[in-house]
Amino acid sequence: MQKSLQRKFQELKKKQHAIILAHNYQKPEIQDIADFIGDSLDLSLKAIQTNAKVIIFCGVDFMAESARILNPEKTVILPDNTAHCPMAGMVDAESLGWLKKEHPDAKVVAYINTTADVKALADICCTSANGVKIVKSMTAKKIIFVPDRNLGLYIQEQVPEKEMILWPGICRTHHDIKKEEVMALKKKHPAAEILLHPECQLDVIALSDFVFSTNGMVRHAKTSSKKEFIIGTEIGLCYRLEKEIPEKKFYPIPSAVCPNMKKTTIEKVLKSLETLEPKIHLSKEIMRQARLPLQRMMEREKVKGNETYLP
Repeated sequence: MQKSLQRKFQELKKKQHAIILAHNYQKPEIQDIADFIGDSLDLSLKAIQTNAKVIIFCGVDFMAESARILNPEKTVILPDNTAHCPMAGMVDAESLGWLKKEHPDAKVVAYINTTADVKALADICCTSANGVKIVKSMTAKKIIFVPDRNLGLYIQEQVPEKEMILWPGICRTHHDIKKEEVMALKKKHPAAEILLHPECQLDVIALSDFVFSTNGMVRHAKTSSKKEFIIGTEIGLCYRLEKEIPEKKFYPIPSAVCPNMKKTTIEKVLKSLETLEPKIHLSKEIMRQARLPLQRMMEREKVKGNETYLP
């Protein structure tokens, strides 16, 4: 990036009291301008911990909504408001309400990849990093899990004592990773460890050496004695891995691209900093209701948010 453009970003961030958060799947140039890069859980925690008045969220809609819910006093901007998560759109509040009535003894665990009105009906949220821990820690024997069926199936394998009612949603980017792709990479790079995301199908996960969230993959790659890794998640993570761990080799799944994560551009981020638009707008009632399950998740992570809103 040109030094003049870098200076402009720094000046605007200072002027607007802003911070740029970027998901691991963002384009390389977006990761390069971010103040913090992470997965859904880390970005949620960072949104709470920052003293910035404005959060520029480079990701998809549910992530920016979560930041807004957890920070009602802050301005949250999504540089491209068409950057939707298709999986989050696979479950709606009305249908979930019907399912809750059918199973009144069940508790609802909502993957963070859900809209605010769906979170408002949940008992607790989770991410791919802590889903197993969250479900295992619950006293309820019956769990409604929305919306990712693949993640739900993975959690069910790890916590067989729970009865899981799984919503039929998927992340197309992870669901479409095939065994043959992983096996072909392993054949080409036999010394490489296979790291897969729990949103993959179980037959693919069976090929893995380890199953991690994206940040879990970063942590493992940094500490592992291995020098080569097959990365079974969205291709954008490999840029961060190569940048932070240049002495090791990372092999992405070429087909694993999320088009919505790639909608954010340098130009859109710059315009967002200049105009503080487009803002995330949610009703006070939805924010109040959705904050509880998110903060219950945060409490399980032993991270304190704004104590005014703790359940």
